[in-house]
Amino acid sequence: MSFRRERFKPRGGPDGGDGGKGGDVQITASSQYQSLQDYHFRQHFKAAKGGHGQGNDRNGRKGQDIRLVVPLGTLIREAETGQILADLTTEGQTIVVAQGGRGGKGNKHFATATHRTPRFAQKGESGNEAWLFLELKMLAHIGLVGQPNAGKSTLLSRLSAAKPKISDYPFTTLTPNLGILEDKQGRRLTIADIPGIIAGASNGAGLGLKFLKHIERTLILVYIIDGSLKGEGPYLSFQTLVKEMEAYNPSLLDKPRLVVVNKIDLASSKANLESIKKAFKKYRLTVIPISAKTGEGIPILIHHLFNTILPKEYAEPDRIDRTTKSPN
Repeated sequence: MSFRRERFKPRGGPDGGDGGKGGDVQITASSQYQSLQDYHFRQHFKAAKGGHGQGNDRNGRKGQDIRLVVPLGTLIREAETGQILADLTTEGQTIVVAQGGRGGKGNKHFATATHRTPRFAQKGESGNEAWLFLELKMLAHIGLVGQPNAGKSTLLSRLSAAKPKISDYPFTTLTPNLGILEDKQGRRLTIADIPGIIAGASNGAGLGLKFLKHIERTLILVYIIDGSLKGEGPYLSFQTLVKEMEAYNPSLLDKPRLVVVNKIDLASSKANLESIKKAFKKYRLTVIPISAKTGEGIPILIHHLFNTILPKEYAEPDRIDRTTKSPN
């Protein structure tokens, strides 16, 4: 509320400016970020207030927005209802999760012919407040799944420049690792190494329940089977993987699948190879023997991933469907 006070204008009219709008809280997806670790330690974020209106018809400035950056694949839910507000899967995708309040109007807006000196102003509105859950589901073209010590991390390091921790004991991988596979033509695929899935993972056993959600985002599932296991061990390990994923989300079994028999450099694996292929015939799945350690069979696997399983959008330029007629 303000009145003009100028020389030779002893009864100046109202000149109170408007208050500025409060800042918004925004969430933006970026490929430069890989985890939500920053939001584990800091959980409260508040945008700036709008500036006060002033005399001489001066409006307050808008409050500065605050932008939170999260990795691609972040799911935003309301904490109370569980409703999904956004699924941020593309670079730069942004959602406003809390809007700033509107600024109030100064007393200049309330002057009338019969009420020329309004001694009141409109108060600004309070901004919105929200409690949210942020859940990260990794985006990857290929998901490597297998039981502990099947060789997933070793294969990831062979296919990409990723350097995951590799040791000969269960649960070496405690967090999902990402790598980029690139062929000679410059096509790229993102590969996710999903931590070991064991029997009962869908019910919380081991590490599987925490990371099974990342499989939902992949286009292709590559089952890594330890070919050196005795008897029906390779086939039973595959059945365990299928059973746990079906228990978690049956739709996972609708994804394109490929079986990779690892450790073929070992004599026991070579001896089991024919029986393994025979066991997988009823699933009509392609079985590719490799050695992630020595590199044997890796070129065949890479060729298969790029040219057989991937969607048409990754096809060669001369293989793109050109049946649609040009408007010209």
